[in-house]
Amino acid sequence: EEEAEPGPAAAAAAEQRREERLRRFRELHMKRYEACKLNSQEVVEEDKRLKLPPNWEAKKARLEWELQVQEKKKECAARGEDYERVKLLEISAEDAERWERKKKKKNPDLGFSDYAAAQLRQYQRLTRQIKPDLEQYEKLKEQYGEALYPSSDSLLHGTHVPSKEGVDRMVADLEKQIEKREKYSRRRPYNDDADIDYINERNAKFNQKAERFYGKYTAEIKQNLERGTAV
Repeated sequence: EEEAEPGPAAAAAAEQRREERLRRFRELHMKRYEACKLNSQEVVEEDKRLKLPPNWEAKKARLEWELQVQEKKKECAARGEDYERVKLLEISAEDAERWERKKKKKNPDLGFSDYAAAQLRQYQRLTRQIKPDLEQYEKLKEQYGEALYPSSDSLLHGTHVPSKEGVDRMVADLEKQIEKREKYSRRRPYNDDADIDYINERNAKFNQKAERFYGKYTAEIKQNLERGTAV
């Protein structure tokens, strides 16, 4: 017996199942394409983040906060209000108490431990004195975009020309450092006629301090010991 040919209803159902499978296949293909695209973008972003300095996120947040402060200052100046007063009104009592506790716990002078720590402290002190020009920063950001933060693959060497104001500011800061260094690093002149009552430079400084505080009380004893008439 010859097989019966499928009817119109069976053919339509088969065609519908075929269309459904094709539609699902296209959806899966589009999802796979979107996943690959997002994965590639994430790899590029992660590579950029790895090439940035370790404290870049903190610096970026600090710059954004300073921009917000500048905008608030301009708004307060336009309204004729005092920015410091407005800022204090926005601070809650709990935040003020927490900041006061932080200030009490903080000890900025940890003393000398090694030369690397002393150099780091000097670097932090000098960078705290720098007042960045945020308007110029925004102009450079619009001009260069991502190239403003070059990485090891960037070819921007020699393209930046500092402004005359920036060079003058750097020269003034260096002269101030040299003047301060000369004031505190002045070596005391050596007196050849002074009595040698020390074995090294550290012992000489100790003797000078002892003489400064107790010299008037021990002058007679010292003279008797030198004459050999001490009792």
